[in-house]
Amino acid sequence: MTTDDLTAAVIDLREGDAVALTDRLLDEGVDPAAILDASRAAMDTIGDRFACGKAFIPELVMAGEIMKSISGKLKPRLAKGPGGSARGVVVLGTAQGDIHDIGKDIVATMLDIAGFEVIDLGVDVDPARFVEVARRRRPAIVGISALLTQAIRSMEKTVAAIEGDGLRPDVRVMIGGAPVTEGVREHTGADGWGKDAVEAVDLAKEWMPAPEDADGGGSA
Repeated sequence: MTTDDLTAAVIDLREGDAVALTDRLLDEGVDPAAILDASRAAMDTIGDRFACGKAFIPELVMAGEIMKSISGKLKPRLAKGPGGSARGVVVLGTAQGDIHDIGKDIVATMLDIAGFEVIDLGVDVDPARFVEVARRRRPAIVGISALLTQAIRSMEKTVAAIEGDGLRPDVRVMIGGAPVTEGVREHTGADGWGKDAVEAVDLAKEWMPAPEDADGGGSA
């Protein structure tokens, strides 16, 4: 029984096997950080398949649910030992006027798996709430999601509110969702955008590399 078996189970979306393997590996004394790395490797593979059109939203959702179960078992153990250090804090929410959360939830799960501390504000989040939490928690990134075109105006107001509060030099703003394009990013004043969860997480990793990546000369 190895962590490779867990990676394969997650890739194949065998939830029962993945959870059982996690329990067994923990019982055998395997480092929780190694188990988490194996799970992350599986998500990287699924993300690559999604980017190539070989996997789709249902697979991402299912993989995210499996990872939530695995993470729930690992987090208490990771808090007691080495490993699992966060890349940085991400404040995430769906723009005011939009109550859709599937895309946001996938991004939140994948960011958590990638080593970020995610503060999920939920849906229909007004600009003042984003600012309040960003001022208190000092995140590296604020992520704003939307499915509805009319929510783009709320994204613009949120970016302006973060800027107006003087937080912008230390906080990068990422937007994403079905109506978002490079033109929308320019219009809202956001720093970056992702057409899907995989791109969003890749951009977050680029902006905030893991400590070992930074030491090895990774991009910032």
